[in-house]
Amino acid sequence: MSGEPVTVVVTRRVKAGREAKYEAWLSRLVASAEALPGFLGTQVHRPTPPSREYTSIFRFDTVEHLRAFEASDLRRRALLEVGDFVEADASWKELTGLELWFTPPPGTVVPQPSRFRMALVMIAVVYGLVFSIGGLVARVLSTAPMALRLLVTITIEVFFMTYVLMPRLTRWLARWIYPK
Repeated sequence: MSGEPVTVVVTRRVKAGREAKYEAWLSRLVASAEALPGFLGTQVHRPTPPSREYTSIFRFDTVEHLRAFEASDLRRRALLEVGDFVEADASWKELTGLELWFTPPPGTVVPQPSRFRMALVMIAVVYGLVFSIGGLVARVLSTAPMALRLLVTITIEVFFMTYVLMPRLTRWLARWIYPK
């Protein structure tokens, strides 16, 4: 996973009457995190009453930068301070690479990229792969049955997209794919 962008979804249930203090704490944490290496941004989903569950989404450019944040004094101090404002430990969910290109199950709070921009990137990637890899496989395996050529082409393309292209494109195009 080295070198791939990572998104962490953190869910916390805030104690009744402590919402303002929690939001002030969260603002300080986000402001401090902006100076961290590899930090790409944060998005906060505030609860809709009567819920008191906040969802914060943190993005880092690599898993290594996320791990450095997790081991940092900043996070350690923040966790000590937040205990007074929340009912229990946070729920953490990490997402990397291709996971962000698929629609999550209903009820899951994961920010999706702009659908139109995601479609444009996918069209360009799939077209380039089908044109290049599909043509190469057709020439190399010209006597093989069509079903086998198609299987080989799809296998190569999916692995190439999953492990090479999409992690890099997601990182390189993040500001364009995830408009503010």
